[in-house]
Amino acid sequence: MNDITTMRAISQNVLGGPGVLKEVRLPRPAPGPGEVLVRVHAAGVNPTDWKHRSVPGLFLGEPPFVLGWDVSGVIEATGAGVTLFKPGDEAFGMLPYPYGAGSHAEYVTGPARAFAPKPTAIDHVQAGALPLAALTAWQALVDTACLAAGQRVLIHAAAGGVGHLAVQIAKARGAHVTGTASAAKHDFVRALGADQVLDYRTTDISKAVRDVDVVLDSQGSDHAIHSLRSLRPGGILVSLRLDDGIPALTAEASRLGVHAEVMLVENDHAGMTAIAQLAADGRLRAEIAGTFELAHAAKAHELGDTGRTAGKLVLTVR
Repeated sequence: MNDITTMRAISQNVLGGPGVLKEVRLPRPAPGPGEVLVRVHAAGVNPTDWKHRSVPGLFLGEPPFVLGWDVSGVIEATGAGVTLFKPGDEAFGMLPYPYGAGSHAEYVTGPARAFAPKPTAIDHVQAGALPLAALTAWQALVDTACLAAGQRVLIHAAAGGVGHLAVQIAKARGAHVTGTASAAKHDFVRALGADQVLDYRTTDISKAVRDVDVVLDSQGSDHAIHSLRSLRPGGILVSLRLDDGIPALTAEASRLGVHAEVMLVENDHAGMTAIAQLAADGRLRAEIAGTFELAHAAKAHELGDTGRTAGKLVLTVR
């Protein structure tokens, strides 16, 4: 007989390789005021997960902890004051980043307004793959850069988790999209809607691409600084990397007469609602690079560590 007071979760006691991830039993959480308890059906695995698993000094500090910010599932219970959802509703969203991790488990709690109703047109695997990466792309391109129809955008790492969703969001906004990717992934990026795809291994992108309105950079440091040269006067680069190069990036942007912003994704009900609508309309879809049952989370991390996946990795929970 199942113990309804506990749940399966993937935790770790030390930092290290994928082998540090272990299936454990933990107390099942209860929703507080303004929160929902979600029975997890699928949860994305992102680069921030395998970095937090192995790299000291990141947001979550030292283990033990349960990773995972993406989640799609069914509302099991609601806390006091929640009006957006009722038990039995299907929902998906991103737990508050960076300190709200915990979706790599059978159950998780989070703020009700971190979630949106899951579109009936997509399954839980697809919904579980979208939140963190799609919100990052949405907040960078729409909220920060104010990307508009007819503008030109350069998206680096266009086959990656954030990049391949950013291409679709930019096209849905009516922008002209140039993406960078290795040659083997060019057909994939074109199929997403990119108007031009360049091989970053053989092309000096800062010389080949000029006068764009927006650059989305996920590499940071010197790469972001070089990418400023692709902007038109007054254009904006949005970097997704918090690193020691931010002062130099800001100074070089000022010298060139362009703008640079460094962004950290936030949980966002309005953004999730917009993403849900794009997914419902068939204009936004995550490429699923692989699915793994919760107990095999280490295998998902092994694949993520290679840095060669196109799209998203997803854990499924039976």
